[in-house]
Amino acid sequence: MLPCVIVVFVLLSCACGENPGVQVILTNKGLQYGKHEGTGWIQEKLEQITFPDISGSVDIHIGRVYYTLSGVTIKKCDLPEPSVEFVQQSGLTTSIAGLSFALAGEWRNQFGVIHDGGSFDMAIFNIDLTSAVQLGSNAGGRLSVTSVNCKASVGDVSMQFHGGASWIFQPFLKYFKGHIIGIIQSRICPEVEDTIMNLDHHLQAMNVSFDVNKVLSFDVPLTGDPDIEPSNMKLGFKGEFHSIETHAEPPFVAQEFVLPELAGYMLSVGLSEFTLNSASFGYFSAGQLQAFINDSMIPPYIPFRLNTSAMGGFIPQLPKMYPGLLMNLQVNARDAPMFSFQPGSGVLDVHICVKASATESNGTQVPLFTLYIDSRFTGKMMIADGKLKGSMMLDNVTLTLGSSEIGDFKTDALEKGIKSGMVVGVGELNAKLGEGIMLPRTKHAQLVNTVLKMQKGFVGIYSDVQILQTDRSSYLSTSYL
Repeated sequence: MLPCVIVVFVLLSCACGENPGVQVILTNKGLQYGKHEGTGWIQEKLEQITFPDISGSVDIHIGRVYYTLSGVTIKKCDLPEPSVEFVQQSGLTTSIAGLSFALAGEWRNQFGVIHDGGSFDMAIFNIDLTSAVQLGSNAGGRLSVTSVNCKASVGDVSMQFHGGASWIFQPFLKYFKGHIIGIIQSRICPEVEDTIMNLDHHLQAMNVSFDVNKVLSFDVPLTGDPDIEPSNMKLGFKGEFHSIETHAEPPFVAQEFVLPELAGYMLSVGLSEFTLNSASFGYFSAGQLQAFINDSMIPPYIPFRLNTSAMGGFIPQLPKMYPGLLMNLQVNARDAPMFSFQPGSGVLDVHICVKASATESNGTQVPLFTLYIDSRFTGKMMIADGKLKGSMMLDNVTLTLGSSEIGDFKTDALEKGIKSGMVVGVGELNAKLGEGIMLPRTKHAQLVNTVLKMQKGFVGIYSDVQILQTDRSSYLSTSYL
């Protein structure tokens, strides 16, 4: 009957063991913003509610009257802003005081052999409601919501009957009021508890794993119960990517990290090295980190060509053994590229294998040599102007000859050439990183006042959230972690 308290819970779930790869903190500021937005939505939706019929009987001294109130709808609602608070290591308490409704509907009654009916107006004054819920997690890592306490009271009811023989029954209204107050009051908490139960059923049906693209899936079950304090609620999520094809587990586990709360923000998100590295390993285990390069793929404006003649400047014996032949390079990651974070910067280590071959006139591929290239990049990330921006630099490149079918050769000059090419590539990438990427947003909400801080082992993102003035009913009924 009164879903007011439920909206806050839905907002929170939109919002929902092993060390988490992702941590989320919802602060009291975020809770109060969600409450404010939810109150406006409730005000709009209450007028669409149709109440179940109210039936009963009452003794008015001259006999017993049997009555039914049907088609009851809300014409006006005076909805004070609810009070919503986190409860230490438990959940949430929501209170509404002084809620009032103006209702209208149809009445029917039976008094002896008299059957009559008409319309009525009703005002319900000063409804007080307090509901407490416990937030937890189930074995599948889904957020659970359980009602643990509900109290409701109705201050007064005013009624006016119209039509039929209403003039006969209006003087006996005082006999109806107490009965109707009792019926309304007795139905409030069961309706609230049913709504909470329905919300929990909805949460238990939510997916905690979904496909990101054709290669990766992302697992985000909760790693434990919410950690709730008076000022915030902390949620830990597994935050692990997998290859859809192999579903291979990475050879590393999530390390513990502590996401500090930054004062003044609604929402904090901590993204660990583990989460990014699991994505990297997912691509690696799926065989996606490889490339085939031939001369036709090199832009015409680049003076270097991929053939044995051009490579002769680095490997003197190559054009002598295989003169004038085009070359192919098979590039594969030897391991999954690995990210690591330090305060203010991040590091990316990449280890690749390059197998070179020459193409003879009949199309036969002749293996030439195998190179191992180990490189390290450092970078910085920031959020500015609503965009994720960054910069990178090449720290080091080491080239090692793995094997050779054309004899040994020195790699110093080739290493310098590869480093020069990588520096040019990093420069082009920095131009794009400087332009930035717009922060993700949905049709219902966007991040505002967002900052990013790189810490040891994780990246912290701190932000406020702005709910967009679109179809809020759809948002509030479907959003979840």
